[in-house]
Amino acid sequence: QVQLVESGGGLVQPGGSLRLSCAAPRIIFSISVMGWYRQPPGKQRELVASVTPGGRTTYADSVKGRFTISRDDAKNTVYVQMTSLKPEDTAIYYCNAKIPGGVADYWGQGTQVTVSS
Repeated sequence: QVQLVESGGGLVQPGGSLRLSCAAPRIIFSISVMGWYRQPPGKQRELVASVTPGGRTTYADSVKGRFTISRDDAKNTVYVQMTSLKPEDTAIYYCNAKIPGGVADYWGQGTQVTVSS
């Protein structure tokens, strides 16, 4: 069973920063598009950002300029640095590993991010 291990969530004030981390098995990480999704209360899960094995990144419009996704191939870990956080960023954040071609799709357990004063 493939496990994606997330960490870094928590409570932060508006305007603050957090960094989420997600570690994956090497064999999965090396060939997957790694992404972060979020699910706000009462809403559907949505893509936040993704990064390909070659380093190409994609961002949701709502987080462009505030969030930065990166991957460390030596540590098999993907990060998302979140800055200028807003209350509307409050959600459960999920790590995802997607093997291209629809071969497989793996999810982490989710980590709560709450932005509130």
